[in-house]
Amino acid sequence: MKKTIVGVFTARKDAEDVTYQLRNEGYSLDNVSIITKDPSDYSKDATGYTNNADKDYKATNDNISDGVTAGSILGGVAGLLIGAGTFAVPGLGVIAAAGPLAGLISGAVTGGIVGALVDLGVPENESKQYETDIKSGKVFLSVTADEENSTAIQNILNSYGATQVNVY
Repeated sequence: MKKTIVGVFTARKDAEDVTYQLRNEGYSLDNVSIITKDPSDYSKDATGYTNNADKDYKATNDNISDGVTAGSILGGVAGLLIGAGTFAVPGLGVIAAAGPLAGLISGAVTGGIVGALVDLGVPENESKQYETDIKSGKVFLSVTADEENSTAIQNILNSYGATQVNVY
């Protein structure tokens, strides 16, 4: 039975390192997804993060510059994962996503990230928390794998500082 293992990172590099570690240990990267906010969409001041994004954006994937933009946001890992692209999500702003979730987000114009995560089996209330985490600048990473590998993958995520490591 397939399980989805999820972790949230405060630093993009940690999520990238997890991806490289998974690859080095022989896991397929076809089932790894990363979602992060475009750093130019938020700024930090004394009161915390401010979302600078236009809240009226519609989800889009223009395919012309998505690879370049996603690569600049996600770093080198964008080239390893399928379907890397940038998306403007209402209320969230511009995000970069790679992996199977990128396709789900692209197809879920109205549901956005919450709808895509619910489609993966993540409860709606937890999906909303992950969306809040992404909105605040954290990096979401998920891996779909056979159940017998879920503990090993959880350990990898934890070893790179993931918070909220859960299995669905």
